[in-house]
Amino acid sequence: MDWTSGRTRRAFSVFAWLVLAYNVPVILWGAYVRVSFSGDGCGAHWPSCKGELIPHSMAAPMAIEFTHRMMTSLDSLAVIALCVWAFLSFPRKHAIRLFSILSLVFLLIEALLGAGLVLLRYVAHDQSAGRPLYLCAHLTNTLLLLGALTVTAWLAHTRMERLTWSNIPRPLWGAAIIVIAVSITGVIAALGDTLFPASSLAIGMRRDFSSASSLLLRLRLIHPFIALTGAAYIVWASITELRRDETSRTAASRVIVLTLFQLAIGAVNLTLLAPVWMQLIHLFMADLVWIAVVVMVMESARATSPVSEAVHATSLTS
Repeated sequence: MDWTSGRTRRAFSVFAWLVLAYNVPVILWGAYVRVSFSGDGCGAHWPSCKGELIPHSMAAPMAIEFTHRMMTSLDSLAVIALCVWAFLSFPRKHAIRLFSILSLVFLLIEALLGAGLVLLRYVAHDQSAGRPLYLCAHLTNTLLLLGALTVTAWLAHTRMERLTWSNIPRPLWGAAIIVIAVSITGVIAALGDTLFPASSLAIGMRRDFSSASSLLLRLRLIHPFIALTGAAYIVWASITELRRDETSRTAASRVIVLTLFQLAIGAVNLTLLAPVWMQLIHLFMADLVWIAVVVMVMESARATSPVSEAVHATSLTS
């Protein structure tokens, strides 16, 4: 296929964005597996489910867990297709090739980490010390996967061939790192909310400060403070991008709006004592904030790269 063809470029771009979009419900369903205590629905079996590749009779926990495995399988096929298409359509050393490979690598790691959750029994009501550490590693890889897919789709959309990382302002690197840090504390807080639900906000606060409580509950206190300070930094870093060109301003404004909205959702989640549906909305918004921050970083790299300006202008008019 000819990369110079506008139709081919647009088709690849649409497919890449669709693959990215599909990964969000895959992630949300994986979280639902955790909060519904369905992680052991298939027993300590992987890739089979209770010893069967396709179970014939499934109770609710098994159906929830098996559905997630099927969604992940479809996701794997989509990312493999994306990677193959990138190598067929783009020249050697093109950045899209690199990030499509990274997307596939992170997806494979994601599958292995998911298998590890089952085989190590870090599921359902497990309260072992290794589970939060494992979930933090799992979440970090999930964000890297979303980031690689976002860059792949963005590169196809803007038609950039090279990325000059040194041009990206340090505050934006800091914003990306902070999103990961806030998300890590968030997954710990979510696990504490799931394993130790509170009947009221006051009771929950007392348990968080009690030395007799589980370490997960005491660590849960970290997340609101990290989220507030992190959001302030992200908004400040985004404001510094408002002085650039129109696309950079749009990307930065998007990050600011989503970050503030996520703070509001977090407050509601805390007030309502983290019901399942609210945890999923909170996670959904966290994914959107991360994707928006990655796009903002990429737009900054484009705006500060004089070699890429002409390419970007050409892509907008073709």
